[in-house]
Amino acid sequence: MNVQIWIAVSVFILTMSIIFWRPRGINEAWPATVGAVLILISGIVTRGDIVDIISKIGGASITIISTIVMAITLESFGFFHWTASRLVSLARGSGYRLYWYIQLLCFLMTLLFNNDGSILITTPILIILLKNLRIKPRQQIPYLLSGALIATASSAPIGVSNIVNLIALKIVNMTLYTQTAMMFVPAMLGLLIMSLLMFLLVKNKIPKKLPILLSENEESIVAPDFHPLKIGSQPPELKKKRTNFMFKIILFVLLIRCLLFVASYFSIPIEFVAVLGSLVLLMFRWYHLGTNPIDLVKKTPWHILVFAFSMYVIIYGLHNVGLTSLLVSAFKPIVGGGLFQASLVMGGLVSILSNIFNNHPALMIGTIALTEMELDTLTLQTIYLANIIGSDIGALLLPIGTLASLIWMHILRQNRIKVTWKDYLKITIIVIPITTIVTLLILNAWIKLVFL
Repeated sequence: MNVQIWIAVSVFILTMSIIFWRPRGINEAWPATVGAVLILISGIVTRGDIVDIISKIGGASITIISTIVMAITLESFGFFHWTASRLVSLARGSGYRLYWYIQLLCFLMTLLFNNDGSILITTPILIILLKNLRIKPRQQIPYLLSGALIATASSAPIGVSNIVNLIALKIVNMTLYTQTAMMFVPAMLGLLIMSLLMFLLVKNKIPKKLPILLSENEESIVAPDFHPLKIGSQPPELKKKRTNFMFKIILFVLLIRCLLFVASYFSIPIEFVAVLGSLVLLMFRWYHLGTNPIDLVKKTPWHILVFAFSMYVIIYGLHNVGLTSLLVSAFKPIVGGGLFQASLVMGGLVSILSNIFNNHPALMIGTIALTEMELDTLTLQTIYLANIIGSDIGALLLPIGTLASLIWMHILRQNRIKVTWKDYLKITIIVIPITTIVTLLILNAWIKLVFL
C-alpha cells in the first residue's frame, strides 16, 4: 500500500507540473492521459472503478461538448464578430463603458456555453477588437484580464457552465435545478461585487475615451482600419436583417439552456437536451449556409473528454490510496461545528487547493470527501456549493488555479501579449479573497433565509 501511495502522489504531482508548465504548448490532455495510464497499470484503479468513473463523468462531458459544438456553430454565422462589433457601437467612444460591455459579454458567453468555451471564444475576439481600436498594449491588459476573470467566475451561478461542476453534481446526487435555485442569487451578487472591485482597480489604467472615428454614415463608431469587425459599412436594411437573425439565434440558445433546467427538474438526463439542441443548430447551419456538419469533427475540442476522464482516474487513484479518508478525518470535526463554519472552512480549503493543484482535482477531491462525511442533505449541498465558490472564484487568485486561466495565458502568449504574474496579482490579490469570502457569506445568508 505504501508503494501505491507513493505512485499515486508522484503521478499526480508530475501530471499537474507538466500541465502548468505546458512545454512547447503541449495540450493538457496528454500529461493527464499518461498519468491515468500509469495509475491503471499500477492497479490502483480497477475496472470496476472505471465503470463508476464513466457513469459520473459521461453525462457531464457530453453536455459540455454539445454546448461547445453550439458555440462553434454560432461562429460559422459570424455571431462572435457581430457581437464584438456591437460592443464598439454600444461603447460610444467611452473606455469605461467598453469595460462594462466586455464584462457583460464574457458573463453571457459563460452562461450560454461554459467557462473554457467562453475563454476560447472571447479572448481572440477581444484581442482583435482592442488592437483595432488602437488601444495601447498596457491599456489592453485590464480589459483582457478582467474579462477573463469574470468569464471564469461566471461558471458559479449554474452548474452546467463548468464540466467539473457538472461532474461534482453527479457525485453529490444533486440536480441542476436544485443547484441553481440555491446558488444563482449568491453567485450573481458575488460576480457583481467582483466586477465593481475590478473596475475600481483598473479605472485609472484604461482609457477614458477610445481612439475612434465615426463611420461614414455616422450611425456607429469604428476604429481606423477596423476591417475584421467593421461597423457601418453595410446598408441599414442589411444590418437590421443581420441583427434580427442573430437575436433569433440567441433566443434559440436561451431556449435550450432553459430546457436543461426543465429536464433536470423532471429527472431527465440533461445531456439529451444538450445533444438535441446542438443537432438542431447544426442542421439549421447546413440548411442556411450549406456547410456539412462533418467539419465540426475537426473543430470540436474532443481532448476535453480525454482530460476530464484522465484527471478523474488520477483523483480516483488518490481516493483509493486513502487521501479522502485523511481529509474526512481532518475536517469532519470542523464540518460538525455548524453550517456557517463548515462552508467557510471548506470553501477556503478548496480555494487554497485549487491555487496549488488547479481547481479540477481540488473540487473532485473535496466533493468525494464530502460524500464520506455522513452529512444530512442540506448540509452536504450547502458545503458542496461553498466548494464551488472556492473552485470557480477562489481558484482565480493565481493564474494556474483553473484550466480556463491556463488556456487564457496560452492564447495571450500565442498572440505575443505579455501578462506577468505581477500584472495578474495586482488585481487578484485584492479582488479574489474579498469576493470569495463575501460570496460565501451571502450563500450562508441565502440558505438560512430561503431553505431553512
